[in-house]
Amino acid sequence: MVKSKRLHYSWIILGVTFFILLTGAGIRSMPSVLMVPLEEEFGWSRSVVSSALAVNLLLYGLFGPFAAALMIRFGLKRVTLTALFTLSAAVFSTLLLSSAVQLILLWGVMIGIGSGATVVLSTMIANRWYENKRGLVIGILTASGATGQILFLPFLASLVSTDGWRSALLVVGSVAAVVFVLVALFLRSSPGEMGLAPYGSDTIPTEPVIRKINPFTEPLGSLKRASRSPDFWLLSGSFFICGFSTNGLIGSHFIPACLDHGIPEIKAASMLAMIGIFDIIGTTLSGYLSDRFNNRWLLFWYYSLRGVSLLFLPFALDASHFYLWFFIIFYGLDWVATVPPTIRLTSDIFGKEQAGILFGWIMAAHQFGAALAAYLGGLLHDLFGTYGFSFLSAGIVCMMGALIVMRIGKGSGKSAAVTEAV
Repeated sequence: MVKSKRLHYSWIILGVTFFILLTGAGIRSMPSVLMVPLEEEFGWSRSVVSSALAVNLLLYGLFGPFAAALMIRFGLKRVTLTALFTLSAAVFSTLLLSSAVQLILLWGVMIGIGSGATVVLSTMIANRWYENKRGLVIGILTASGATGQILFLPFLASLVSTDGWRSALLVVGSVAAVVFVLVALFLRSSPGEMGLAPYGSDTIPTEPVIRKINPFTEPLGSLKRASRSPDFWLLSGSFFICGFSTNGLIGSHFIPACLDHGIPEIKAASMLAMIGIFDIIGTTLSGYLSDRFNNRWLLFWYYSLRGVSLLFLPFALDASHFYLWFFIIFYGLDWVATVPPTIRLTSDIFGKEQAGILFGWIMAAHQFGAALAAYLGGLLHDLFGTYGFSFLSAGIVCMMGALIVMRIGKGSGKSAAVTEAV
């Protein structure tokens, strides 16, 4: 049988999904460049702005499992379009911002839910559209967050410095509107809709991808069943640590920490974007490795090395910029490299059908950790005038995470029973 050499539509889906997640990452990265300007214009404390960010991160995670259920009930396209519309509306509405309550409603609630609606998109796309190279695909889509930092952060920081923070909002809101059109034209929920087999398979899916489930009770039922498995709690606990040590702390407070040490905002934003560059390399490689090696051991090394880099950060900030660039490279390669192995372990232990909803719950633990780190980082800075204690604490917690992940999969018999029950 001669195989067609036409480009498989799964790669177009991959490209569209990459832009969706890239845009969401760009919007989520904005608070790091808005934090100081908002404090200066409105007289808010660091902990007030951090509170809005903490709500954002928490809802971003909590909405994930319900977003997965909504995608099963109404389709990927409808849910994604609704999410992009919500993000655009919140960004444009921020132009009229006048109070801390509005900041929490717009950037905490609306953007938290809007971005949370896409948190499981990479898992759903990889499991539906790909039979082979699933880990690599997840790695590429996860790296979109880093790409969003690279494209948006230095540019936004420059706009904020020259034209004010409202100009940056106009640009980001417009990009979200363009991606909305892109999704409307090209996104599809399953290869079966187009009479195609998933990439790497010869079998066209016949089962319906849209099922009449209750999008509110189904995630809760899945959580109840999965909670009987120790593996679920080990995955959730390790991902809590992942969120605590990445977007919650570094993603939210790295630029303000650099400002405390006399580094200009544009340069600090460029440094954070450089973390994103190395993350693209590290996360894509992690996806490739997750198809070939023991994912528990991958996670062990990722958490261990991240812990070392965070313990080094306070010294790097106080020393010359050479040491800070060393941190950026070392930490950047490990930024979200934990995601592909975590998703692969979730799919292997609980099955592809449940992976979307259950990874949504595991991601909720990630974002709870991120929200806690975002708030505590601001609170501790208000109390002690430094981020040193926050960075050192995160490094120690990562070392604990390296030990936790080595227990995943050890109770395979119980996990299998839970999978069958699900």
